[in-house]
Amino acid sequence: MVKAYSQEHTYKHPWERVTSASWRKFADPENKRTLSHILQVDTLNHKLEPETGKLYTTRALTIHAPGPWFLRKIVGQDICHCVESTVVDAKTRSMQLATKNISLEKYVEVEEKIRYDPHPDNPNEWTICRQETCIRIKPLSTLASMAEKIEQKCVDKFQQNSAKGREVMERMCKYLEAESSSRGISV
Repeated sequence: MVKAYSQEHTYKHPWERVTSASWRKFADPENKRTLSHILQVDTLNHKLEPETGKLYTTRALTIHAPGPWFLRKIVGQDICHCVESTVVDAKTRSMQLATKNISLEKYVEVEEKIRYDPHPDNPNEWTICRQETCIRIKPLSTLASMAEKIEQKCVDKFQQNSAKGREVMERMCKYLEAESSSRGISV
């Protein structure tokens, strides 16, 4: 069984501000309480391709293991390690993030894709965020009803964390807007 969901959110901020907020959301101390499931974020590598102007970044994320408490007891781990790959294309104003767990994959597979683009209705002032998440509980696939319930609990938790992430992004965008206004620059 696989549980998948997608959601869209419109940030009423320009693409440059939203993508700046995305890079800064984990580092801001005020966001640590809201994003308490994120334990650590480390940049593994980054590369700017001079020919295309694209930025490629890979980060390692350490998070509290998703899902219900009894699943964490079964697997014997409270933390999960994930890899986030990001591609930013400043020319087309697109930022794509793909995150996948690299630990606990014997038990659960989670893949999340997020894309930030200028909003088609107001491309200079708004940004559309599209998020897709797939969750698959592996060893329980033979026990379909139990796997489905656990997958749904994981989906519920991911949706709660997504809402927290949007809250942090909005706060960061407002902070960046105020910061750029006080300096007389546009971000």
